[in-house]
Amino acid sequence: MATLEHGNAETLRISDAALAMVLSLRADEENAGTLALWIDVTGTEGGAYTYDIYFQSSDDAAAEDWSRESGGLTLVVPAASTAKIQGSLLDVNPDAAEGGMFIENPNRPARPSGPSPAISGPPIDLSGDVAQRVMQVLEQQINPSIAAHGGRADLVAVEGDIAFLRLSGGCAGCGMAAVTLSQGIEVALRDSVEEITRVIDVTDHASGANPYYEAAKK
Repeated sequence: MATLEHGNAETLRISDAALAMVLSLRADEENAGTLALWIDVTGTEGGAYTYDIYFQSSDDAAAEDWSRESGGLTLVVPAASTAKIQGSLLDVNPDAAEGGMFIENPNRPARPSGPSPAISGPPIDLSGDVAQRVMQVLEQQINPSIAAHGGRADLVAVEGDIAFLRLSGGCAGCGMAAVTLSQGIEVALRDSVEEITRVIDVTDHASGANPYYEAAKK
């Protein structure tokens, strides 16, 4: 892997723990030695930036992109995202129950002006007793914990014994989104709301409008 350093070295830092986790994940990828970790701002949600984090060849970095080698790993931030990520830290979530990694970003997106856009589709009734108790657990136990990293979990629907959640914000899961859900959020919900036996994440990870890690792009 090439050793690169373009732009401000403080655009993005990575902790030793996060570096070890990323290198372990990269080892399972094809042509691992050629892959850099790319971090791209894809949009905003819940007052925080959302990210696309993935492995891709370091040779694909353009001259205007920010890149830096750190501990055997090349980090790349596309030029369009560098100002939004400036001064950020990629680190491991200190709460083992939550799992994964997060981006500690001092920057916040500008608040949109004007009325909020209309939400299409029929409203989902979350007034039922089970849904209300699920939302209470999310607001009192889950969201205060992950809010420190810009993360948030929202209830989308309850169907039978299944709670459907959407994850958003700055918690970067790096292959650990499922672990965060099953070992952290799902455990808390099942312990507190006996009617719930399963939690399903409906975040649209494939679109990139989320903070979580994806496998190497082909």
